[in-house]
Amino acid sequence: MTAQLTNPIGAHVPVAGGLATGGLRYAAQIGAEAIQVFVSNPRGWALAAGKEAEDHKLREHAERTGMPVFVHSPYLINVGSPNPQTVASSVASIRHSLVRGAAIGARGVVVHTGSAVSQAREAAVRQLREHLLPLLDEIPADGPDLLFEPMAGQGAMLCATVQDLGPYLDTVDRHPRAGVCLDTCHAFAAGHDLAAPGGVAATLDVLALTAGADRLKLIHANDSKDGCGSAKDRHENIGKGRIGAEPFAELFRHPVSRGVPLVIETPGRSAEPHRADVETLKALRDR
Repeated sequence: MTAQLTNPIGAHVPVAGGLATGGLRYAAQIGAEAIQVFVSNPRGWALAAGKEAEDHKLREHAERTGMPVFVHSPYLINVGSPNPQTVASSVASIRHSLVRGAAIGARGVVVHTGSAVSQAREAAVRQLREHLLPLLDEIPADGPDLLFEPMAGQGAMLCATVQDLGPYLDTVDRHPRAGVCLDTCHAFAAGHDLAAPGGVAATLDVLALTAGADRLKLIHANDSKDGCGSAKDRHENIGKGRIGAEPFAELFRHPVSRGVPLVIETPGRSAEPHRADVETLKALRDR
């Protein structure tokens, strides 16, 4: 396999000690070839300024080594919310993540696709268009794409299955800076049976038809604690959940996911389980 077609495998990394200092140290410990980071508190609205030296160090490392870097925006973001303050804070948080992503040389900023909560779906969709299109237009040529991550299907989610991605992207006029982050646990929970023979290929085939074969920019490689269609977002280590290890091999063979980086978001309070997950995925890729 040529270098440009190899799927880099990595993880969401902790950044204690600095985005570059801490994040890259952890990446080296687990053998990560790609990383995803938070640039602010994932469970709050505070917008962290960052440190210029750390930003420069991480960007230089990414440029020198070719390591893909991604930002995950805070979990509280919901542009489809009926609460105006939540929407305003969400827009500010996405904008902040995009600016910080550009500063560290990130390829993409991941944002959850959101929920209508208690309001009509049509109203939530209008909000998506009103607020996301300006953010997409603001992204500079050398800035990160905005990557929409479908959810597990719980509640009034605006996008869960890969079929939902088509209408969701239509809402933002299929903007050229709008991409997709596919979470395998979410997709499984939303009803895509990735564990069945050919399940991963079938899901990616539909993604290509609905979203476009070139929209997939990142894969969150997570096994699932719960069964297919559970609508429960509970990640498990690779091969220890209901998906199993073998279906992940298809991610390295399918043309839609060829060359797309994978990062794990699996359980573990130390580097060891994450290193094991990265090694499992590398073995499947290299096989």
